[in-house]
Amino acid sequence: MSVQPIRLFGDPVLITKAEPVVDFDAELRRLVADLTDTMQDAPGSGLAAPQIGVGLRVFTYHVEGELGHLINPELSLSVEEQFGPEGCLSIPGLTFDCRRAQSVIAKGFNMYGDPVVIEGSDLLARCIQHETDHLDGVLFVDRLDRETRKAAMKAIRESEWSGLAGPPQIKVSPHPTNGFGL
Repeated sequence: MSVQPIRLFGDPVLITKAEPVVDFDAELRRLVADLTDTMQDAPGSGLAAPQIGVGLRVFTYHVEGELGHLINPELSLSVEEQFGPEGCLSIPGLTFDCRRAQSVIAKGFNMYGDPVVIEGSDLLARCIQHETDHLDGVLFVDRLDRETRKAAMKAIRESEWSGLAGPPQIKVSPHPTNGFGL
């Protein structure tokens, strides 16, 4: 398997809703392996298929020693909330406080088509919500309050990797995320 380039903010694939997986075959298992290798190389806590240019509902995660993946996720969110720092491998080097559900129950499938249920709170819940948002074409900056989102957009425009001065560009992140990327 191999490390793939991570698509950055401004790439249209990041704001496009991913398609459900229908074939649980060797190609899907290769995608999960590539996502895992790329996420661990970055390093990050999670990585969704659109972040490597694949429009399928698949993500991997590595949170507090737990390594896994989920396909075609459906989430049930707690009423309780958490508010804290969040980053993204597609928005390297930047973190902003973001509101999320405190805990989550995620149902989906593994790469062999077997049903999977993941229950998590705190960072795992944040990661699962963040990666599922990617599958829906939503970036975490879309969830920020107005003032914080304005600051985030300014920071993105001023970043070395940003392609916002002209048309969106596909670039590989040159910056380590120091473990803040999800």
